[in-house]
Amino acid sequence: MAKFSVLTSLAFLLIFAFVHGSSAKHDAAIGIYDLKKGNISLKLTNYGAHVVSVFVPDKYGKIADVILGYDSINEYKNDTSNFGATVGRVANRIAGAQFTLNGTRYKLVPNEGKNMLHGGPKGFSKVIWKVEKHEPEGHAPYIDFTYKSYDGEEGFPGEVHVIVRYQLLERNRLSIIMKAKALNKATPVNLANHAYWNLGGHNSGDILAEEIQIFGSHYTPVDSKLIPTGKIESVKGTPYDFLNPTTIGSKIQKLPNGYDMNYALDASGSKKLKKAAIVHDKKSGRVMKLYTNQPGLQFYTSNTLTQKGKGGFVYKPHAALCLETQGYPDAVNHPNFPSQIVAPGKSYKHYMLIRFTTS
Repeated sequence: MAKFSVLTSLAFLLIFAFVHGSSAKHDAAIGIYDLKKGNISLKLTNYGAHVVSVFVPDKYGKIADVILGYDSINEYKNDTSNFGATVGRVANRIAGAQFTLNGTRYKLVPNEGKNMLHGGPKGFSKVIWKVEKHEPEGHAPYIDFTYKSYDGEEGFPGEVHVIVRYQLLERNRLSIIMKAKALNKATPVNLANHAYWNLGGHNSGDILAEEIQIFGSHYTPVDSKLIPTGKIESVKGTPYDFLNPTTIGSKIQKLPNGYDMNYALDASGSKKLKKAAIVHDKKSGRVMKLYTNQPGLQFYTSNTLTQKGKGGFVYKPHAALCLETQGYPDAVNHPNFPSQIVAPGKSYKHYMLIRFTTS
């Protein structure tokens, strides 16, 4: 009986650590962490600095989880869709999984054919982050995840110290701040949050009836492998024109699969926060307004998705949309794109502000 009691106690402690989160002193443990302010709440994990759930009210006051995800950490470990993940060291695609910097050719680890996507097969979304600070409730609840990326990780040069802060603010706002400091070598850095949004609720079906406005009058065309050609073209006269609020499904049939395109945001030369996009789900009344200081926005409509998620619900193509504020894809191989290179001792700063309202 004593042996059984010890084993039972140990199992309980492991379960408790998983459910309630680990302390900053045990940064190798994986936990689930909560943030709550008013009628908005989040669940997050230090595995990949993922957002697990975002609960917000609709126009009737009904609360629903509006991002896709899983019920267990193991499912996140096996995930290939990056549900809610922090992706990097360089988000999006790098052609040929290589680039030249200061005369040195760096060969990276490809994970999408010959190209690299979202930092490689073990990017930032597949590592355990340290929980530096966590204030689950109060005036401005927040959590800080930190990670030290080593020199040569997935082929990238130099050590980089990264911090991601999720914070709930007044007026139903979610702030996401990503910072990275290059410690000893120049290196590209382009982090992104890869949440899959469905304002009707994660299990409500597709997002084709949702209305979107994207504040980008230009986009970066891609080839058949989704690698930018290097051109920056106007959205006018194309299915990519969302300068005025338009339902997602109204033009999606004009594309082979759906949307997976980077927009050059207007006023992208400004370092201040600017409007990137507004999404409105008329049935629930939920509205999401996205602001950023980054030059680009990847609009993706989960085109090939077929995955069992939370509560056993099966997510199908167009079950959600991603709005990834970012630098332009493959910028390391296109000198005309805004640079992603961070010099030694310098810092990368990426700000996102999301406001939830109803209409």
